[in-house]
Amino acid sequence: MSIDKTSTPPESSALENTEAAAGAATVVDPRLLVREQGFAGYVTEFKRKMKAGDLGSVPVVLGLVVIWIIFQSLNSNFLTAGNLSDISVAMVGTGMIAVGIVFVLLLGEIDLSVGSVSGVAGATFAVLNITHGMNEVLALVLAILTGTVAGALHGFFFARVGVPAFAVTLAGLLFWQGFMLQILGSNGTINLDDGIVTKLTSYYFTDVAAAYGLAVVAVAGYFLTAFLGNRRREAAGIPSRPLSDIVVRTVLLAVVSFAVAIVYNQYKGLPLAVVIFLAVLVITDFVLRRTAYGRKVFALGGSVEASRRAGINVELVRISVFAIAGTFAAIGGLFVASKIASANQGAGTGEFLMNVIAAAVIGGTSLFGGRGRTWNALLGVLVIVSIQYGLALEGIASPVQYMITGGVLLATVVIDAVTRKTQKTAGRA
Repeated sequence: MSIDKTSTPPESSALENTEAAAGAATVVDPRLLVREQGFAGYVTEFKRKMKAGDLGSVPVVLGLVVIWIIFQSLNSNFLTAGNLSDISVAMVGTGMIAVGIVFVLLLGEIDLSVGSVSGVAGATFAVLNITHGMNEVLALVLAILTGTVAGALHGFFFARVGVPAFAVTLAGLLFWQGFMLQILGSNGTINLDDGIVTKLTSYYFTDVAAAYGLAVVAVAGYFLTAFLGNRRREAAGIPSRPLSDIVVRTVLLAVVSFAVAIVYNQYKGLPLAVVIFLAVLVITDFVLRRTAYGRKVFALGGSVEASRRAGINVELVRISVFAIAGTFAAIGGLFVASKIASANQGAGTGEFLMNVIAAAVIGGTSLFGGRGRTWNALLGVLVIVSIQYGLALEGIASPVQYMITGGVLLATVVIDAVTRKTQKTAGRA
């Protein structure tokens, strides 16, 4: 029997593995650091995350603060209650569609059809309700289902037939845009009545108790969720955050929530559109982070083959994700139609698609899949709409707005790529 002289001795292999393990970044549970080191634990964990490239939402939050400071210094009307309220309502349509894009990006894929699908949803509602006199609620449901079916169709061709997502959704972009033009007819514009859809962006809860009540619910809900979650962790013997940590986080959330409530009450009150958007963010975040389905979506974004071997129905999850993206595209399209009180041929066209994708990416969702949260859509769209409103106040032309938004998107993608490289170097990807 011959002896392979090139084989590596077990002792050498073990030594190499030990050295590799020593060179990798040590993942430390922040809850343990806080318990053992107090405030110093936060500093230690922050430094470790920065070294490992785990920037989270820090860049976009800092960027948003800088944007607001710059525009406020240029125009004192930027941070007025009226302008901030208008920004929050204007961002909902784009933000809704961006929520669906987050799901697709988590798979490491892209959906170029959401702009056209949003236009089709608005046109479908207008034609059914205004032109044909259908019941408003039924027309609303059918318009949303139009987006669901369109998304599921894209997902079918991607997951079952094997057509790349880029190609099938690009074809969808063209097809649904033509379909929208067809159903709108030669007139091209259908004005909406003062009904449910119009009120999506025009209705405000004028009673000051509404905004303050929502702030109380948000703060109390967060505290109870965190507290009860810690109790379960302690009972299971898993590291949990100290009560003081939960209290500090709750206080910070309370400061932000009540500050926003004060701003709304200084203008028209709490916008219905914002309430719906926040509810969607809470529900979708729960689905992604707290359900088996959400874990499957993240798993596919990490490795399709590993997910398949783990028993995940890859095709079904992919189709469902594109159906979700289509559904939120339709919902967002209805909010856009509500904002302009009409369905027209320009819906979902132009820079709208790029703004939607940019919102998800700028907010912190990775283009490479497997990392992101639906709350990223809120941060990203807030950045984009703030830039648009700030430049509009200064009377700056649209071409410059496009260039600035493109620059912000490029910077975000560069940060995402650098972060991914840093994490690979640190042994975390």
